[in-house]
Amino acid sequence: MGIIEAIVLGIIEGITEFLPVSSTGHLTIAEKLLGQSINDPAVTAFTAVIQIGAIAAAIVFLRKDIVRIITGWVRGVFMPALRTTQDYKFGWAVILGSIPIAVIGLLFKDQIETTLRSLWFVAIALIGWSAVMWAADKYATTRKREDQTTWRDTVIIGFVQCIALIPGVSRSGATISAGLFRGFDRVAATRLSFFLGIPALVAAGALEAVTKASDISSGVGWPATIVATVVSFIVAYLSIAWLLKYVARHTFKLFIVYRIVVGVLLIVLLATGTIAST
Repeated sequence: MGIIEAIVLGIIEGITEFLPVSSTGHLTIAEKLLGQSINDPAVTAFTAVIQIGAIAAAIVFLRKDIVRIITGWVRGVFMPALRTTQDYKFGWAVILGSIPIAVIGLLFKDQIETTLRSLWFVAIALIGWSAVMWAADKYATTRKREDQTTWRDTVIIGFVQCIALIPGVSRSGATISAGLFRGFDRVAATRLSFFLGIPALVAAGALEAVTKASDISSGVGWPATIVATVVSFIVAYLSIAWLLKYVARHTFKLFIVYRIVVGVLLIVLLATGTIAST
């Protein structure tokens, strides 16, 4: 992969990772249009590894909250008297909410990296999950704040997050929708999506980097992978800042319409044979 291609894919990853539009779906489409073999193990690994850049941006952006939560959780583990604090409870909530996608992701790793990479799945998921997002945005109560989060909330959101293993659904789209249905306001639901995404994406990216290192070396190449990861970090940081400001004042209608348009356009391209599905 050339450096220019890597930069383009890094920008796409950075923009789409936290927006509810499916970063994997967009990367799969872009990789196909750039002439990459989307079923190639090196390309699959590249797609997962560069997410580390975006998730690192989330860690940096939320660093004060993360330090506070980890500190509260650790203190609660060793000091029973502090186990009533919200930070301790929230720490456990994030841990428990991260378990479902870890289990499901490992159990169905082969299917996720092969069968589900078809652009038909991407197109159908983009359109199909838009209906869920619309329902969540329209009918959810959106009254709960982040400090009212319980482990039941994060476990339910965590299970819904597993659906995002299908490219096109969108991890943030799935978790934000679930958060809205659990009654959280839009900003709280979005921030919960960030917190639950950090363990999942770091683990997935690290696993691919370690287990597919040789594939990346002989295929995409580490220089391109590193460049794309750095670019995704920079762009994702800006994307996170914009998204939190946007959802504080707007609904998710813009993203829903965009998803449907992209999904329909992709179906047309696939049905006319303009691009192949794999």
